[in-house]
Amino acid sequence: MTVPEIVLTEPSGPTGAPLIVLGPSLGTSTILWETTIPLLRERYRVAAWDLPGHGESPPPTAPFTVADIADGVADAVRARGEDRILYAGVSLGGATGLELLLRHPALVSAAAIVASGARLGDPGAWHERAAQVRAQSTSSLIIGSAQRWFAPGSIERRPELSGRLLHALQDADDEGYARCCEALAAYDVRDSLGRIDVPVRAVWGRFDQVAPEQKATEIAEGVRRGSTAVIEDAAHLPPAEQPEATASALLDFFDALSEGPLR
Repeated sequence: MTVPEIVLTEPSGPTGAPLIVLGPSLGTSTILWETTIPLLRERYRVAAWDLPGHGESPPPTAPFTVADIADGVADAVRARGEDRILYAGVSLGGATGLELLLRHPALVSAAAIVASGARLGDPGAWHERAAQVRAQSTSSLIIGSAQRWFAPGSIERRPELSGRLLHALQDADDEGYARCCEALAAYDVRDSLGRIDVPVRAVWGRFDQVAPEQKATEIAEGVRRGSTAVIEDAAHLPPAEQPEATASALLDFFDALSEGPLR
């Protein structure tokens, strides 16, 4: 296994404000967060990163684990001179957040784990999807992903953004996507949650079938300082489907901590 290169966007926002680092879901890119970022940037600096072979991050050269992705994110953050961040990530980006908390506890003050879980899916299904992508490309996933990603009405509410997210899936490097699937097949931090002692908020979308409420509850009850929040009228991509509600959930969480562990 090797640490993949992770590309982090240039932080933007008020000088001296705490930095929120935003993670993507499998098959998407920083596009996922682009309508939420302006709402967060009013009070925080914000940066986002791409998965291996997605968006601006280069295709991987070797297999990796979710823990390796977390190490790559930590490397990218520290390379920008940051030593203390807030974190929010969706699905695989949320799983990466839990690994960050376990592997780099001094780096993260608090984390919002969005539409994710301490384990996601079935290992066999992830290996099957990796094989499908290697044989038929990520284009073969578009219909199924659209059904999983979006709540009823989401595509109609934001057709342009939804379309760009599906194009990001189509544009993702096939081998990078397949190796992310294999990383998810091996991912399981359920027995390690009790080691996490910074504040964690597990956020779930009301219509999410991939990471439903029980996944959020498992995280919140497993860590030492956990809580949950729901995003109504969203499924698996709350920042794109409901940016205002997602930003509100994150700001409520992070603002409440601003006089505590962030300072």
